[in-house]
Amino acid sequence: MPPPRPDRNSPRYPRTYRLNQVLREVLAEELERMAERDDQFLTVTGVTVEPDLRNATVWLASLPEEAAEKLEADRIALQAAVARQTRLKRTPRLTFKIDPAVVAGSAIEDAIRRIRQEPGAGAADQGPEPAP
Repeated sequence: MPPPRPDRNSPRYPRTYRLNQVLREVLAEELERMAERDDQFLTVTGVTVEPDLRNATVWLASLPEEAAEKLEADRIALQAAVARQTRLKRTPRLTFKIDPAVVAGSAIEDAIRRIRQEPGAGAADQGPEPAP
């Protein structure tokens, strides 16, 4: 059995890791500028560039359908902003998705809230009391 392949988005592959961070910063700034005129605020949680550097997935905390349509329409402008602010031979094609970690975290928070709201959940079930 071959050894597992290392994650290309980890600091072990510094070029891809640095590119992910630079793209996250550039796109967060551009989306903030767009939000000022459109009143549509989005949070970039990360960017994952494929090893061949042709495609990049932009991970967002939330992605309402209206915002998804707007992002797809503005994708070329966002890629142009990336090209202006970075030195890349080829600008990656951007795709936008909801960050699964944020979705999982929200599901866990909802489950905890439901448990705390259940009848019979007394003070003893809610953990230790804070120190005075």
